[in-house]
Amino acid sequence: MDTVLISGGTSGIGLAAAAVLLARGWNVAVSGRHAEKGEAALHVLGAPERTLYIQGDVASDDDCRRMVEETAAYFGSLDGLVTSAGIYEEKLLENVTPDDMAHLFAVNVFGTISLCRYALPHLRRRPGSIVTVSSDAGLQGNVACSIYGATKGAVVAFTKSLALEAAPHQIRVNCVCPGDVETPLLEAQLREHPETTRQAMKEQYPLYRLARADEVAKAIAFLLSDDASFITAAALPVDGGLTSW
Repeated sequence: MDTVLISGGTSGIGLAAAAVLLARGWNVAVSGRHAEKGEAALHVLGAPERTLYIQGDVASDDDCRRMVEETAAYFGSLDGLVTSAGIYEEKLLENVTPDDMAHLFAVNVFGTISLCRYALPHLRRRPGSIVTVSSDAGLQGNVACSIYGATKGAVVAFTKSLALEAAPHQIRVNCVCPGDVETPLLEAQLREHPETTRQAMKEQYPLYRLARADEVAKAIAFLLSDDASFITAAALPVDGGLTSW
C-alpha cells in the first residue's frame, strides 16, 4: 500500500487531499504545528490504522527531516509527498518588514525545499512522486502580494528544476496552482480585509465561483497517481480560468 506525507494536512487543501488519497487506498501522514488540529484531522479522516499525525513546523529544517523519517518508519515506506503547508500575507511592499519576508520564505519556499530534499532518498526506492502547492500568484502578479507571489513563483521554478533532477530516478515532480479556495485560510483573509467580499472575489473568475478544497485535492491525487505517469515538471492551474483572463 502506498504512503503519502502531506504537510499542512490538518486543514484546507491538505486535509482534503488526505481524505481523497485515503479513500483511494493510500496510507496518509499529515503534519501541522498544532496538536489539537492534528487530532481533529485524524478524527475527520477516520481509518486510524492508515493515518498518522506528526506535529512540526516546516519552517524548521529539523522538523522537516523528522516528518519524513517518522512517516517512512511508521508505514515502512514513503511513496508520495504533498507540500501543502503555506502562509498568505497581503501587504503593500512598503509595509512589509524583513521579518515578514523571512517568515514567508521560511514556510512557503524553504519548507517545501527541505521536505523534498529529505523525501528524495525514500522516493527513489519506489519510485515515488511529489506534488508541491503553489498559487495563481506564482504564475501572475497579484496586488499587494509581491512577497507572497515571489515565494509561490519560487515554488513553481523549484518544482520544474527538481523534476529534471529527479527524472533519471523516475520520480515525477509537479505542482498545482490554485486560485481562491474555500478554506480556513480564505476565512482569515476575509476577516483581515473586510472590504473584500466573496461576491467581489467570484467576479474575478470565468467560472464565477471559488474553488472547493476537494477540487484541488483531486488534482493533487491525479498528479500523484499512475494516471499521470508521463506528466512531470508541470504547473497545473486549478483556478477556474483566473490566469487566462
